[in-house]
Amino acid sequence: MDTNRLEAFSDGVFAIAITLLVLEIKVPPPNTALGAELLHLWPSYLAYVVSFVVIGAIWINHHAMFQHIVRVDGTLLLLNVLHLMLIAFLPFPTAVLAEAFHRGTDEPVAAAFYGGILTVIGIFVSAMWRYAAHEYRLLDPHLTAKKVRKIGRPFLVGPIVYAIATIVALVAPWLALLIFVLLN
Repeated sequence: MDTNRLEAFSDGVFAIAITLLVLEIKVPPPNTALGAELLHLWPSYLAYVVSFVVIGAIWINHHAMFQHIVRVDGTLLLLNVLHLMLIAFLPFPTAVLAEAFHRGTDEPVAAAFYGGILTVIGIFVSAMWRYAAHEYRLLDPHLTAKKVRKIGRPFLVGPIVYAIATIVALVAPWLALLIFVLLN
C-alpha cells in the first residue's frame, strides 16, 4: 500500500492532539482579578508551549520520514498507530506537568512522567524507521545504504536524549524541559 491514508490519518491525530493542549488552560473564575489570575496561569502556558513545540517537531519529523517511506504494510501501520496513541495521550502528561508547576510540588515526578512518554514516542519513531528501512522493503528504491543510515541517525538520537532528559528531570525539571524543547 502507498502511504497516503497513513499520512492523512496521522495528520488528523497530530492536529487533534495539538488542539487538545489548549483545553487544559482554564479560564479564570468570575469575580476574580482577571489580570492576576491570567498571570497565575503561567505554568499552563509554559506546558502548552513546550508540548505544542514538541508535537509540532514530532509531526515535522514524521512528515520527513514519510518522504522516504513509500509503501506501508500491516506491521508499519501497527507501529504508527501505537506511536499515534502516545501522541494523542500527550495532553495528559502536559496537564500533569502544568498542575505540578501550579502547586509547586512534584515537579520532578511530573517532568519525568512527561519525559518518559516522549522517550517511548521516540522509541516508536525509531522502530518505524528501522522496520521500514530493514532490507529497504518500504523505502524509496533510489535511496542508497549511506543515505538510509544518514536519515535514520536522528531517529536513534531522539529516544536516547529524551531518556537522558527524563533522568535529569528527577533532579532538575526545568533543565529537562529545556532539553525537551531544544531536542526538537
